[in-house]
Amino acid sequence: MNDEDLLHYSRHILLEEIGIEGQERIRAASALVIGAGGLGSPASLYLASAGVGRLTLVDGDVVDLTNLQRQILHTPERIGINKAVSGLTTLAALNPRVQLTAITERVGTAELDALVAAADVVLDCTDNFATRHAINGACVVRRRPLVSGAAVRFDGQLAVFDLRRPESSCYACLFPEGEAEDDLCAVMGVFAPLTGIIGAMQAAEALKLVAQAGTALVDRLLIFDALSMDVRAVRFQRNSDCVVCRAATCR
Repeated sequence: MNDEDLLHYSRHILLEEIGIEGQERIRAASALVIGAGGLGSPASLYLASAGVGRLTLVDGDVVDLTNLQRQILHTPERIGINKAVSGLTTLAALNPRVQLTAITERVGTAELDALVAAADVVLDCTDNFATRHAINGACVVRRRPLVSGAAVRFDGQLAVFDLRRPESSCYACLFPEGEAEDDLCAVMGVFAPLTGIIGAMQAAEALKLVAQAGTALVDRLLIFDALSMDVRAVRFQRNSDCVVCRAATCR
């Protein structure tokens, strides 16, 4: 790091748990953020401001007026523009030191696999179970840590699946495919600050993973109620009958 970098990231470097070594790990890391909406906005903003070396933002949708209540990457002038492109405009202005890539289409299985393989940490900031399970499957195969967030109404959830570890649970262990229905904010509504809270927590967990700092939220589901400000964590274990984990183990 040069003198300007040292100044830019000085408040991280002052933290004993991060220091210069941890900040260098952050600068060397590649983060994949899938979804540039309510969760992806704060998550990518904090990853970029913290100096993650390479950040890939994936979103096939365009900015809509209804997004602006919570999707803080975007502005009214960008309505109709692809969200990944709009997001990169904001992130580049925030920290030009970060290498940014926008993926502007909904990715298929092969492309998702390649994106996950190139990342050090994956953040699932999507809003439907089919996509979440596809992301989880790619992370299981490629052994990449996955930080998963969800927010609807006043209810938020966060979990980390450190799939680098053979004994780690995966998203399908907690939410088996086909056993849950989507609660889309377009139908149910969502409290704007809730997406900021959960998205910022996703960034925190991702940065801890790549900096090798603290204890990640592995095998625990954090449940947050924004109406009561009640926070609790529920422990869970790897499901020995999980078809995703079992298939990966047998390869």
